[in-house]
Amino acid sequence: MSQTLFLARSLAYCIALVVSLLFLYPYWWMLLGAFRSAEAVMTTPLRLWPESIDFDAFFSVARVGGVPLWRYAMNSIIITGASTILAVFVTALGAYAIVRRRGHRLFEALRYVFLLTIMYPYMLLVIPVYIVMFKIGLLGSYAGIVLFLSMGPIQFFLFEQFFRSIPHEIIEAAAIDGASEWQILFKVVMPMAAPVVATVAVITFLLNWAQWFPVLVISRSPDTYTLPVALLSINGELGTNFQGIMALAVITTIPATIVFLLAQKRVMAGMAEGAVKG
Repeated sequence: MSQTLFLARSLAYCIALVVSLLFLYPYWWMLLGAFRSAEAVMTTPLRLWPESIDFDAFFSVARVGGVPLWRYAMNSIIITGASTILAVFVTALGAYAIVRRRGHRLFEALRYVFLLTIMYPYMLLVIPVYIVMFKIGLLGSYAGIVLFLSMGPIQFFLFEQFFRSIPHEIIEAAAIDGASEWQILFKVVMPMAAPVVATVAVITFLLNWAQWFPVLVISRSPDTYTLPVALLSINGELGTNFQGIMALAVITTIPATIVFLLAQKRVMAGMAEGAVKG
């Protein structure tokens, strides 16, 4: 029986390893493409190692559209970081308010309306967002991009589900002791929600780092473009410069990959805290 179990487990690990390699291969192919010419890729596309190590492609993308690459990188860091902080703060406040007023028809209606936005992609919000940003004077600004990227229905859902799992007696005891709603949230509830906060922060960072369409819509000049938008621009600007496109793709995905690898265990734990308990 133990031998059968060992064989079954070994087979499962082998299958998981093969599937993992299949998923990793496109990223490896992209990395190789940064060092191989377009002709070499077309001739032997399944080659697992480049013919030579050449960093010229990375130097060729030092400027995209007349803007230095470091400017795109700084924009990505600033916009993604600010939108992540704001999204965590706002969604936590909204989720706490709805949980504290559970049963109230207006708050319940707001909850369902907010969760419905999960089904709607950014593409459907282009015209409304453009008009709103124009009316409030944020079109073409960092603030407008950060504000739009801070909308997080998935993040709200995780916070709300975890807050609902907190025993009501704990919050009531803090209220009886004279704590205000702000004190209850930040001194009682949020310390308990630390795993979910970390998960929401990582998820928001990964989602916003990859966003290009909202940035392209709200921006008025390349000065506020991020790395994904630069990748889109270089695709049209350089045309057949296959190495340049792959090199910039590698540069764009490295930060998100590092963040995910460092935080994947915390993300899984936070998802369990926010979804399973709820």
